[in-house]
Amino acid sequence: MSEVVVAELGWVRAAGSPYEIGFALGRAGRGAVQQRLRPLEYWRAVTDERHQPLVTRLAGRTQALFPEIYAELEGLADGLDLPFMQVMAWNCRGDLMSNVPDGCTTVQLPGPTAVLAHNEDGLPELHGSCFIAEVTGQTGAGFVACCYPGSLPGHTFAVSNAGLAQAVNNLRLRNVQPELPRMVLGRAVLECKTITEALALLARENACGGFHFTLAQAGEGALHSVEFGGGACSHKLIEGASGHANHALHHNAAPQQTITHSSRDRQIRVQSLLDAGVSDALRILRDTGGAGLPIHRTCSDDPDQENTLASAIISVNNYGVSWEFYDQSSSEPVYTGEVTAS
Repeated sequence: MSEVVVAELGWVRAAGSPYEIGFALGRAGRGAVQQRLRPLEYWRAVTDERHQPLVTRLAGRTQALFPEIYAELEGLADGLDLPFMQVMAWNCRGDLMSNVPDGCTTVQLPGPTAVLAHNEDGLPELHGSCFIAEVTGQTGAGFVACCYPGSLPGHTFAVSNAGLAQAVNNLRLRNVQPELPRMVLGRAVLECKTITEALALLARENACGGFHFTLAQAGEGALHSVEFGGGACSHKLIEGASGHANHALHHNAAPQQTITHSSRDRQIRVQSLLDAGVSDALRILRDTGGAGLPIHRTCSDDPDQENTLASAIISVNNYGVSWEFYDQSSSEPVYTGEVTAS
């Protein structure tokens, strides 16, 4: 079942079997994919037949290790009314190509109530087409996550019913030989019951394109920075106010990465604001100052082909997780919620 709320940042409810969840998410994003994504050269490049042998291998590995996520992808393809291999390729885009237009900035504020604040930056063509997915599986577990049309949940920002909070940044690692899609791993993290389980998953499975996760869990107290991809994983605790854009800061594959001007400028600007004593996370996410390219991105000629599409302020402490989700430029949250620690 699904329910769609019309807004700049929509709300979609999906429940049932993995296939039914995927189908509902596909139906929710079908118009945007058919009308906005498929005409793009980017879509054609990702779904080009030259990638089919690799996509076939990644699909097989997904089916073997994560059969429920594979079924969700099958439902997603049917809901989108597209061939499965095209949708599979689209959900492998960061594994097939290193320099994809998936941006993002995360602000990390440790403390008794830790804060993960995140701008989700993606294709400007998708402004107004992203949505929050409220997903409930057959076991009753579930999550809320920001979703792109045509994509699995788990590679943007999310909060699970287990009290696990996730904010994700693209890393442009080069010369990767993937064995599993990074977006499948992001989706798998949303099924983890504990942060220990999530960290173990990423330490075990990381032969993929590059991602950075900021993770926290209600009752656990700490903020975790995890950079993975290219067959390696680096994990560190966040001990001071910091930020993360779209390049690895502690991953051992960091020399084999592309750092765009926007990513470098946003990283510098976030840290300069924090060093100046700015503690209002939303103010940082909405910042357009500094000498370089801005944190909050709305320009049609952005050099990375990315605009801020949604933002999140997620607060985590011993008692639970509370969240505020924002449209591109709203000063007030459009959705709020909380999960109580068990």
